[in-house]
Amino acid sequence: MNEPLQLQIPKGLVTKSAKSNTKKASASAKKAAPIVKTSYTEIVLVEKTGTLKSLQIKEFKEEELFKKCGYKSADGFEKQTEWDIKLEGNKFLVSVYGKTNGKANGENKYDFPPPIDTTLFFGTCAIVAKVKTAEKAFELTNITVDMWEKMYEKLFGGFEDLANTYEEDEAEIDELECVPAEKKTKHGYLKDGFVVDSDCDEEDEDYFSSDEDEDEDSGSGNNQGDEDDELDMENIGSELSEDGYEYSDEE
Repeated sequence: MNEPLQLQIPKGLVTKSAKSNTKKASASAKKAAPIVKTSYTEIVLVEKTGTLKSLQIKEFKEEELFKKCGYKSADGFEKQTEWDIKLEGNKFLVSVYGKTNGKANGENKYDFPPPIDTTLFFGTCAIVAKVKTAEKAFELTNITVDMWEKMYEKLFGGFEDLANTYEEDEAEIDELECVPAEKKTKHGYLKDGFVVDSDCDEEDEDYFSSDEDEDEDSGSGNNQGDEDDELDMENIGSELSEDGYEYSDEE
């Protein structure tokens, strides 16, 4: 009985699949942006006007974060939500701190992503980030306004590029170009039960013009009647003058 043939790969020879796996691993390693450690912690403040502002804290303490937002008391100031976001090859935990109770005209006008997109906040809110380390643990890290804006876009599912959508719209084929001319109105619209040609409009114009002619004729007739009235008045005046002359003769 013949034994199955066994292929031996020479030393130093790497298979194609092994090479591709190595490339993928190296590519994923390159994607992760280095996390720079600093002597401070940078957070993002969301003012009640909706303005974003960076703040560097020398000694970050979560229990004193309310002071950085301008509050005198920590009452009602707490973590509202937390997002798990991957950005530039790193995994972040991003938290929002703020108050949901406050005075009138103190409402925060910023539009936060879901699930707090319908939550009404008051005063200034704080955005804090943690990054996942090689030890699979999350530790406090810096978050800039630019970083948050990129995360914001991802949390909303991305935004459309108006330039790209304009090019797509321009590339679309106009369906009416394939419609025969006799099935379209003179303005280029498709004839159907609602859109018709404008011949009836011209008939309406003729109808209105005939009415105007009648008005003009009636107006000229009135002028002729006025002239006749003036002639009648003149005749009456002449008869009166003659009667007066005859009366003087009898005297």
